[in-house]
Amino acid sequence: MNSLITLPLLIPFFTAIILIFFAKNVPVQRWISVIGSVATIIAAIFLAVTVYTEGIQTMNLSNWEAPFGITLVSDMLSSLLVLTTSLIAFVCLIYSFKSIGKEREEHYYYPVFFFLILGVNGAFTTGDIFNMFVFFEVMLMASYVLLVLGGTKIQLRETIKYLLVNIISSALFVAAIAYLYSVVGTLNMAHISVRLSEIGQSGIITVIAVLFLVVFGIKGAIFPLYFWLPGAYYAPPAPVMALFGALLTKVGIYSITRTYTLFFTHDIGYTHGLLEILAIITIVIGVIGAIAYSDVKKIIIYNIIVAVGVILFGVSTFTTEALTGSVFYLIHDMIIKAALFLLIGIVIKITGTSNLKEMGGLIHRYPGLAWTFFIAALALSGIPPLSGFAGKILIVRSGLEAGNYWGAGIVLLSSLFVLFSVMKIFMNGFWGEAREYKQQEKVPVRSMLVAPVILTIGAVLYGLGTEAIYPIISTAAETLSNPEIYINAVLKE
Repeated sequence: MNSLITLPLLIPFFTAIILIFFAKNVPVQRWISVIGSVATIIAAIFLAVTVYTEGIQTMNLSNWEAPFGITLVSDMLSSLLVLTTSLIAFVCLIYSFKSIGKEREEHYYYPVFFFLILGVNGAFTTGDIFNMFVFFEVMLMASYVLLVLGGTKIQLRETIKYLLVNIISSALFVAAIAYLYSVVGTLNMAHISVRLSEIGQSGIITVIAVLFLVVFGIKGAIFPLYFWLPGAYYAPPAPVMALFGALLTKVGIYSITRTYTLFFTHDIGYTHGLLEILAIITIVIGVIGAIAYSDVKKIIIYNIIVAVGVILFGVSTFTTEALTGSVFYLIHDMIIKAALFLLIGIVIKITGTSNLKEMGGLIHRYPGLAWTFFIAALALSGIPPLSGFAGKILIVRSGLEAGNYWGAGIVLLSSLFVLFSVMKIFMNGFWGEAREYKQQEKVPVRSMLVAPVILTIGAVLYGLGTEAIYPIISTAAETLSNPEIYINAVLKE
């Protein structure tokens, strides 16, 4: 059954390769993409069920036993993230059929799409810190192409910035791995944890921990390393925005969560204290951006930054309940951010602008679009019983129990500002007098709406089914709060 771990990696990989040979045949590309995406979802479901019923699954490549070979590890957290990624990828794929445009489809959009999913799933699954870097690079190279594909002026400008930032980040990543290897002599993440516990508290380990926080903080857009995100995520078309917003920053968050719970636990007072401060400032910066802008893209983009801060505040608290809340909220945010980006993509297609001041009255002609956005906005804000509520309340309660009243208060207060920011879109974009838009007759709203409706329904069910899902999420959090579970599964101790 361990071979199940490789399927969410191999299926996107081979799908991408096959698609390259049909670059100019768009209908065939679409069918192959759907088949590959559905197959990935099925494999991810079987993997998640196997992990839940049988425990952490591992696979040592080339029969080299851990820690000497490359190990793939699927615990409850990674399997849930792989499943969520696969579902979001499928929804963004069917949305792309009606929105991405034939020119992009004929220039390797779908192969690159699947290489991105390969990189994301690989980063979630690897048990080797260097191979995490490798999968990061696969993901980033695919994201470079998706960001620039279309060749508009804003895309070219933002791609150059995005490239420069990530080249620096990747160089720092390699340096951080080299420093860590020089201290512990291993790349297997479970073995790194064992070696660091043997070394004990050391100044060099704290320095390496902070260096990794910088590397992953750039990927995850934590303060003050978020500066590249608003421009980079603003440039591409809606399905690419949805993929980036739902997945790319979450890989950075996952990496911080994994490293700061598995092996950088020797000096929690400093490392997790620093993470806590940065998370709180990240929330504040995200809120300021979300309420300041009148551009629908920028509002949702800055809400990504708010969510990054909320999740990492839970990680910094470092209790089982706080980690449970962070996992709940992480999955919620992946789903709802994808839904919101796809919804504003439809709005922009209809109106021909992302400026709220030039919109209005959409609810009169598109009530389905309006009320889907309204429900998604409530879910984003954490209004009970929708998907954002359970995770946020667990994070807040854990913060209060840990005596961090300021941090918990800011997390709680951020919900009001998030609600204000997205209701601003609803009131100004959908409410008011109906307007005539030049492009509205050409936009296939009903078919485009299918994808975000699926995600919004998923967010509602995720919230309503909190009690049923809780044992699964708590299993993921237990592995994070008790690293011995992960270490024993990988090293067979």
